[in-house]
Amino acid sequence: MPAETLNCPMCGAPATSDASCCEHCGARLATVACPSCFGLIFSGAKFCSHCGAKVGGERTEVADDAACLCPRCRVNMDSAMVGATKVRECPRCEGLWVDNDSLQQIYTDREKQAAILGAPIHIVESANTDLNFRYVPCPICGTLMNRVNFANCSHVIVDVCRQHGTWFDKDELRRIVEFIRAGGFEAARAREMDELEQRRQNLRAAQYEALSLPPTASVGSYRSDFHLGASIASAIFDTLFK
Repeated sequence: MPAETLNCPMCGAPATSDASCCEHCGARLATVACPSCFGLIFSGAKFCSHCGAKVGGERTEVADDAACLCPRCRVNMDSAMVGATKVRECPRCEGLWVDNDSLQQIYTDREKQAAILGAPIHIVESANTDLNFRYVPCPICGTLMNRVNFANCSHVIVDVCRQHGTWFDKDELRRIVEFIRAGGFEAARAREMDELEQRRQNLRAAQYEALSLPPTASVGSYRSDFHLGASIASAIFDTLFK
């Protein structure tokens, strides 16, 4: 969707609807406010510039006495409800913190949407080229979070605390939503099934190799042989754990 030309409410300078800050005065123009894709929306916009969803008052600020520092900027994050989802947004880097329960609901709802809409799979893969990354602490417990390629095939690297939630750098949650709507979960499951089948084939080949039998031979007649059974067990262990 093409970006509209709007004006900064602070200085009146022209700005595009996909700009998050005014290039002239530095005023913040956009916040995460689309309840459909969690994209940054220009203040006062009636439609999301990313997914086209109609918006209007879906974001409400929430008073939260508990301080929650951005894992990157170390400033206190704003607490807000975007639709029915509570998020923490950093006013400086525009990253998002989402707790585990809210995130699971986002994933479930977006996958249902993909199933209903029958969206074709069109996942744009772009390699992660950020070689200067650093591990960041969980805003809740302070433990350094794991960096994870979401669904193992989305090429969106997020920071995860298994106990508390996930940190999304600017625009990453919107990219994850697009990935899910494009059938990304289904593609990930298909890939996992293919990998599982390949492991089974490798295991079967290792069994035959341990028995020195051709692939068409039957293994059942040798089950009573303890030594052959030990060889099979050793081959299985080597295949799975080495």
